Amino acid sequence: MEPKTLDHVAFWVADREPIVRYLERHLGMHAIAQEANFTLMGADARRGKLTLFDAEGPREQGALGHVGLRVSDLAAARSALPAGTPEVFDVGEGIFITLVQAPTEVEYDLDHVALRSSSPHATAEEYERYGFVPAGDARLEVGGAFIELREGDPGRPERPLLNHLAVLVDSADDVIAAAGDLGIEVESVVDAANTYAAFLWGPEQVRIEYVEHKPTFSLV
Repeated sequence: MEPKTLDHVAFWVADREPIVRYLERHLGMHAIAQEANFTLMGADARRGKLTLFDAEGPREQGALGHVGLRVSDLAAARSALPAGTPEVFDVGEGIFITLVQAPTEVEYDLDHVALRSSSPHATAEEYERYGFVPAGDARLEVGGAFIELREGDPGRPERPLLNHLAVLVDSADDVIAAAGDLGIEVESVVDAANTYAAFLWGPEQVRIEYVEHKPTFSLV
């Protein structure tokens, strides 16, 4: 398994429209795809994105801590937020975001995802089996973005807020074959118009999508 980038983070939400409006107004994103059951949000279709899937609420926080978005000028980016916005803020329904200043080709690209783990160091080692690269203390890297594991109880929620993490790969079929060799469960395979993807059950019941862009991939 050789993921190239952190492609998107997907959530289950009861009402996506207020979240869409907040992301458009304050975080430099637009609706890349608007479907009957989900909205794909981002600043660039080929960089880190957020996906909002319809689901019954309320949802449980579970493993999800927050998502970090990368900006080149933190002061300028924070000036676009409502007055009094804290460092880590809720854009709706428990989706917490923080802004990180770092060199970036695209504003509001994904910088990191913070996850709760009952055993961060052991869980980080488990993520290595899924193609993530060690990058410090309970921290893993994929294509310049990071998964950060923080001490906390992820639980086993029946209605998790986090739908899945998605990483871009050259071949989803290669991932399926590697998962079989490693004894990792393939939860599902989805053949869509622009993408072909394998969903695997990751550590602590975090679902991971390994998505391949088809030659027809044309999102903007």
